[in-house]
Amino acid sequence: MKNFILISPHFPSSYFQFAKALKNNGFRVLGIGDAPIHELSNEIINSMDEYYVCHNMENINNLINAVKYYEYKYGPISYLESNNEYWLRSDAKLREIFNINGIKGDEISEFNHKSKMKKYYKMAKIKTAKYILVEDKEQVLKFIDEVGLPIFIKPDLGVGASGDFKIESLSDLDEFFIKKDNNVTYICEQYITGDIISYDGISNSRGEVIFQSSSIFPPSVSDVLKRNDDFFYYVLPKVPKDLEEIGRRAVSSFNIKNRYFHFEFFRLTKNIKGVGKINDIVGLEVNIRPPGGFTPDLINFANSVNSYQIYADSMMYDFTKEYMHHEKYYAACASRRDNKEYLYSDEEIISRFHGHICHFGRYPDVFSGIMGNRFFMAKFKSKSEVNNFYKIVSK
Repeated sequence: MKNFILISPHFPSSYFQFAKALKNNGFRVLGIGDAPIHELSNEIINSMDEYYVCHNMENINNLINAVKYYEYKYGPISYLESNNEYWLRSDAKLREIFNINGIKGDEISEFNHKSKMKKYYKMAKIKTAKYILVEDKEQVLKFIDEVGLPIFIKPDLGVGASGDFKIESLSDLDEFFIKKDNNVTYICEQYITGDIISYDGISNSRGEVIFQSSSIFPPSVSDVLKRNDDFFYYVLPKVPKDLEEIGRRAVSSFNIKNRYFHFEFFRLTKNIKGVGKINDIVGLEVNIRPPGGFTPDLINFANSVNSYQIYADSMMYDFTKEYMHHEKYYAACASRRDNKEYLYSDEEIISRFHGHICHFGRYPDVFSGIMGNRFFMAKFKSKSEVNNFYKIVSK
């Protein structure tokens, strides 16, 4: 029996489905997490063969001891994964130490430094914004002379929109140099005007895409944070042909194997000199893990599949046994914030969209800054219904 270690298998709560699917496929599923076992749901407990409580997972030596325990008890570890951005570096280090399949050691830095991603997009012949790594104000001023204002500055290493700065004037630039964290390396990019679209999916051991999906993010994450907006996005019933072609090139260039992945692109809404024309697709960044929050569930609702099972199929069989030809939908997620008042109550939203609502609940606090506090997921047959759903939820 193959041994599969899941790091922090209980977070977010829907990720028990990775463990469940892996166990269904015949893996021995071994969990390592910091939550006491009495705090775990029955769903996650029943989906694992054993769970090791690691009280301080920030200390890599504690994780090493946990893997040693499992290796001594059950034999060699075939796979180790968290599917969680926060633990990707620890995952890679543990794979290196124990010679486990997958990305190892410092290889992970190629995927979570935004500047290092650029070369892989270039190899795939995908356009990206011009950039520099910030050194001093004079250097940034020269960059502005080249590309004009606005520009966008963000941490080179990081996820989400925390620490981002849109620079629209020289006074904004002065403010950045006052506020910036001197321990952080920042990347400064030409500002791109466009809608954020994603190419999400799962690859096998040969880097072949065995499942794909795409989401649209009308408000940018950066704008949501700065304006305390409600977060809204939706999954398309079909991946656009031009995005599929570019997305598959990106998967190949980044050499993504046996992973759930999340690529972000801009679809330009205005012509940008040196970058592209309206409707062109421009590379933004890659995440070698599932899209954030409960997005895998939204992807499942749109595609009428179980992407957790597709992932487990990739790990066990190198292809999926999931039936891919069920009816597909637009699946939308609209959030609300506890500090805002709305025209319709949560109960009225659920009643009004009865038959469309697939899931609703609260986000963990760690997600709330970006994604809001409460969410509603619903599926529809048309884009106009999606627009109406968002309009009503956000009123």
